[in-house]
Amino acid sequence: MSNTVHVIGGGLAGAEAAWQLATAGIPVILHEMRPVRTTPAHRTDGLAELVCSNSLRSDDADYNAVGLLHEEMRRSGSLILATADARKVPAGGALAVDRDGFSAGVQAALDGHPLVTVVREEIAGLPPPEWDNVIVATGPLTSPAMAEALRGLTGVDSLAFFDAIAPIVVKDSIDFSKAWFQSRYDKGTGSDYINCPLDRDQYYGLVDALIAGDKVGFHDWEKDTPYFEGCLPIEVMAERGRDTLAFGPMKPVGLTNPNGPKPFAVVQLRQDNALGTLFNLVGFQTKLRHAEQTRILRAIPGLEGAEFARLGGLHRNTFVNGPRVLDRGLRLKAAPRLRLAGQVTGCEGYVESAAIGLLAGLFAAAERLGRPPLVPSEATALGALLGHVTGGGEADTYQPMNINFGLFPPPPERDDNGRRIKGRDRKKLYSSRARNELVPWLDWLAAIRSPETG
Repeated sequence: MSNTVHVIGGGLAGAEAAWQLATAGIPVILHEMRPVRTTPAHRTDGLAELVCSNSLRSDDADYNAVGLLHEEMRRSGSLILATADARKVPAGGALAVDRDGFSAGVQAALDGHPLVTVVREEIAGLPPPEWDNVIVATGPLTSPAMAEALRGLTGVDSLAFFDAIAPIVVKDSIDFSKAWFQSRYDKGTGSDYINCPLDRDQYYGLVDALIAGDKVGFHDWEKDTPYFEGCLPIEVMAERGRDTLAFGPMKPVGLTNPNGPKPFAVVQLRQDNALGTLFNLVGFQTKLRHAEQTRILRAIPGLEGAEFARLGGLHRNTFVNGPRVLDRGLRLKAAPRLRLAGQVTGCEGYVESAAIGLLAGLFAAAERLGRPPLVPSEATALGALLGHVTGGGEADTYQPMNINFGLFPPPPERDDNGRRIKGRDRKKLYSSRARNELVPWLDWLAAIRSPETG
């Protein structure tokens, strides 16, 4: 029996899993089906391609759960976070990357590792039975053959939702006599976002256009698929109420307009590449047809002459009911030789997918090394996320979830003097406790990666 572990899928989760295995001294074959078989959302055959936003969200490790997850992954030797840090672009308090440079960096690291072999092929259905240690990280666009195989194994229908992609604008085509650079409340450098102002009539005109716009139709088998609440198409948000966007991604708070009166609403654009030549529309994921996107978005002040490097789109995401079908080591209960990683487990987001890939890779490495696995404390971000996808979520209503402090065990409500701990102080308590709870996990990691384990 070979010592090799097979990883199926070269997205963020699969790339991270392969890296963790290799750094633990385990040979790994990473199977990626692109370009042999493409998907509706990918545009390249690069590993770890970002198909939606270029943001890994908040990098605040003290007061934000995803920022805390960033920190834990950095401390755990994450390839994804190391590459993101090396390829980051300005984004206020968020961690955003040059998407092409990020993918190239991940691929270069894996191609350059002597224990990693990348094979371009589709694994259609279940892997061969002689592969006794496999990580399936096929992502939100799992191929029909693999999805059918997973459904057959688990006896539970996979669930699905739609994820929408935001348009990207060429910076030089933006009219800066109307738009301006500024972050809300001047966070980050204070000028990380481009802002396009709308008065009341312009805002409501945009809302009406979004609702009435010609949209991509669904196949019959897609019509009952729910959206993920954290990534709703802009027109779906508009349909929920004419003021929804003004209190959501288009809220004008924390901004001052140097070109005119205080706006009723704003459209923000975030840098999308290292050169600062491309900017994506924040919160403007859409399923409008391309001609409609161009017409409607060019009615936004500052974007009248916008040149679009990419228009928005929609793709279907597939995931299993993790609490029903996965054990704490991310193994399929029905077939323990198979581990799942990434969004196919029902986590949501780039960082969360990579985090589950990191865990799956380390659990598989420990198994190969004959070491007992260690599940990180649920008081850590890694442990809270793992707990959600392997049992913490409610199986009957299981839906994709970003990391948030609601997944952590609650800390004490009062301090030593009996005063209630609230707001930012309470968030800081989650983070401080997590750092302490992470120490045994880091010690275990050091032992897994020690030469003596081989």
